[in-house]
Amino acid sequence: MNDSQKSSRGLKVGLGILAVLFLVTAFYTSKLYNEKQENEKLLVSEKQQVMNDLNNLAKDYDEAIAESEVKNQDLIAARERIQGLMDSLKISQNSVNSLWRYKKKYQALEEEMEILLTENDRLKVENQYLATSLDSTQVQLAERTMFTDSLLVQNTQLATVVKDAAALQTVGLVGMGVLERASGKQVPMERARRSDKIKVCFTVAKNTLTEAGDKELYVQVIDPMNNVLGANDQVQFEDQVLNFSLISRFNYENRNLNICEYVSPSEDSKFEAGRYKINVFNDKALISSSEFTLK
Repeated sequence: MNDSQKSSRGLKVGLGILAVLFLVTAFYTSKLYNEKQENEKLLVSEKQQVMNDLNNLAKDYDEAIAESEVKNQDLIAARERIQGLMDSLKISQNSVNSLWRYKKKYQALEEEMEILLTENDRLKVENQYLATSLDSTQVQLAERTMFTDSLLVQNTQLATVVKDAAALQTVGLVGMGVLERASGKQVPMERARRSDKIKVCFTVAKNTLTEAGDKELYVQVIDPMNNVLGANDQVQFEDQVLNFSLISRFNYENRNLNICEYVSPSEDSKFEAGRYKINVFNDKALISSSEFTLK
């Protein structure tokens, strides 16, 4: 074999080796590229899974925060940390190291959520217990208030009954015309023109509930012309004005007390014939009434 043949054979061998190396390199390059593509797809898929997990975690926090009657700052702070991690994950590079860090942070947040939600549930139970206790207390207070109000009403009614029962009462109210002699003797008269006074008599009834002491009653004598005879003064009460003929004043000692009062006609006048009406008032309350006639 000459040199020319040897050289040609060596060239072929070298070209063959180069071809083999090229094919091997191309094969491994293609394989690495495909593996990289697969890894990229896997990383994107896992990144999306972590994002989904974080979204679900955020929803759990949102529900827990919405259900909390009292604003829980720990839940709100944890929810904000999740949102920050999600925002950071969106712009992060698709690398194994980066994804691993986010998975670890997610796991830490998941563990923290378990603790916070357990605590939140405990607080909810306590709040419900407190709310139930408060409702029970309010019901008891309402019942106590109703009971107290009922006692006040009963006491007020009792006080009214006692006051009414203790009020002075008169019986046997009568009126008549009289003529008074010079000797002081009084002669009953049926004729108006011969009467110089109208005599009003009544008995203040015994009442052990009434406090003893000085008392007074208003006596009103109305003539046939509907005029109030006597002093015809006025006394003002809260919602009415009373015109009276005289005030009968006496000392009451919790026993029957007979009283007579007198009303004279107006100056230089005589009594009119007709029907006369007599009313006796204890303050503004009418306690007895009677009529008589003068001819």
